[in-house]
Amino acid sequence: MPIRWSAVKVNQAMNEVEARMDEAQIFLEQAAVAVQGARRIPALPSYIDHRLARLELEIRERYSRLKAGVQSIRGTIPDGAVEAELQQSRHGQQESLI
Repeated sequence: MPIRWSAVKVNQAMNEVEARMDEAQIFLEQAAVAVQGARRIPALPSYIDHRLARLELEIRERYSRLKAGVQSIRGTIPDGAVEAELQQSRHGQQESLI
């Protein structure tokens, strides 16, 4: 049964999201490195170190969760829907008679 929404557009949107996330990953990694530097400050109280450690973990996990979210969305696109839609657009669309 054909879908009414555009699998190609959803797939393209996820490509865009992934591209932006890949750009952001560089800055997130730099932020995590800065947190590591802060954790090496001499005589840092343990309660601050614990919060910095949590922040570093959150920075790294957030990116992983976002990537998993994109993959989850891609997983909901029916198998072959993108290819079928691309094939259909190459050959022109025919209106249904029903």
